Amino acid sequence: MSGTRDEIEDLIALMARLPGLGPRSARRAVLHLIRKRAGLMAPLAQMMGHVADTARECAVCGNISTGEICDICADPRRATGELCVVEDVADLWAMERGHAFKGRYHVLGGTLSALEAVGPEELGIPKLLDRIGAEGVQEVILALNATVEGQTTAHYIAETLEPTGVRITSLAQGVPIGGELDYLDDGTISAALRARRSF
Repeated sequence: MSGTRDEIEDLIALMARLPGLGPRSARRAVLHLIRKRAGLMAPLAQMMGHVADTARECAVCGNISTGEICDICADPRRATGELCVVEDVADLWAMERGHAFKGRYHVLGGTLSALEAVGPEELGIPKLLDRIGAEGVQEVILALNATVEGQTTAHYIAETLEPTGVRITSLAQGVPIGGELDYLDDGTISAALRARRSF
C-alpha cells in the first residue's frame, strides 16, 4: 500500500515541476486524473508517450512538430516574404492563435545573454541570415518580448540584418514593456502585428 502512495507522491512531484502548477495544484490535478483514469488518465498517458517519441524541432524554423518540417514551413501559402522572429515556441503559438500573421517564423530559442554564455551561434542567428537569402525574405518582423534581454537581442539582430537591405519591423502598440507574448490575448497580438513599425 505504501508503495502505491509513494508512486502517487512521485507523480504529484513531477506534475508540480510544470509551469503554473505548484504542489497544491499538482495534487488536485493528479487526484482528478486518478478519478477519471479510464476516460482521461489512460489516453493522456498514451498520448504523452506518443508525443515524447515523435516530437522534434522543425529543421527549418525551430517550431515543435511531429515531422522533420512543421506544417507552417511546409505550406507554400506561407511563403509571403515575411519572416517573424520569436524568442520561443510558446511565442510562435501565441502569434498563431491570433490568425493575423500569414508568413513564416524563426524561433531563436532564447535571448542573448553573456552571463549564460548564449551568443548569436546558440540562437541560430547565422541560420536566420541564410534563410533570408534562400527564402527571398523581404521583411523581418522582430516579435521579441518587451524585456531588456528581448530588446537587446532585437537590436543585435537589426544591426546584423542591416547590410542585407531587408525591411526590419517590430510589433507596435498593445505589447507592454516587460510583457511576454504568451500571456497576451489574441486581439492585442493582432493589433500589435497590424501596427508594426520600422525597427
